[in-house]
Amino acid sequence: MAENPSVCRPVPPDVAASELCLPLEQSVFVQQQAIATLRGAIAPAEDIYREELRESASSVRLLHGAEVVEGALRRAADACVAETLTAQPGGGRDVDLLERALPRALELNRRGVKQRTLYQHTVRSHGPTLSYIEQVAMVGAEVRTLDDLFDRLIIFDRTTAFIPDPRHESRAAALVIEHPAIVHYLAQVFDHAWRRAEPVAITEYQVRPPLLTEETRHAVLRLMVAGHTDAAIAKRLGMSTRTVSTHIKKSSELFNSHSRAQLAYLLAQSGTLEDIPL
Repeated sequence: MAENPSVCRPVPPDVAASELCLPLEQSVFVQQQAIATLRGAIAPAEDIYREELRESASSVRLLHGAEVVEGALRRAADACVAETLTAQPGGGRDVDLLERALPRALELNRRGVKQRTLYQHTVRSHGPTLSYIEQVAMVGAEVRTLDDLFDRLIIFDRTTAFIPDPRHESRAAALVIEHPAIVHYLAQVFDHAWRRAEPVAITEYQVRPPLLTEETRHAVLRLMVAGHTDAAIAKRLGMSTRTVSTHIKKSSELFNSHSRAQLAYLLAQSGTLEDIPL
């Protein structure tokens, strides 16, 4: 009792529970108010995040099936108005692919679209690919070659890019990219490689361009010194394993070496590859 604190008087349990819980309920109410305020502050950011996520997801799409990929490429080519950038690694191209690609390239040229294509040096000895290059070059397309080239890439008007899905060896799957930052990056990678590449000059007096055998051999030796197998070198440079073995054999004869390890040592001693970046 208030008059005598040492004396207790019984009260209904629900009244006692209410008195004891009141401070806790007030604390919970304050916390709930804080949570509601925090959620209200974050809500606008959540809306922005979800909108950006939707845009990002739609700007990078995975295409399945050769017909689906071919259809998307055809639509992108039809919509192209200014420029195409193409990287075609792997050496000489399949004849059927070249036959399907030629009408599209000629149509792009007819519409005034500038075309630039990168191949590997090994196409300089591949008849069907050279024939294709000759025909597109006659109408203004530019072609250059490198010893080592990144994966397949096609960019239309620097707004839409196509790259293969690395999980699929065939052409049955590809990524179509429309995100401006990613496409810009891919175009810069292409431009950097283009500046280092060698032009393929085909004229009425010189149908076959020079083979650049020495540069190709240096590329083989660089990869050999780095520890790659003949098969890995062949795949990377777009040539046969027999051609790789021939380059290594001729270099071994030149340096009078009897093993790959000895050849690598002699190459290092001679400084042959020092001026060529790995």
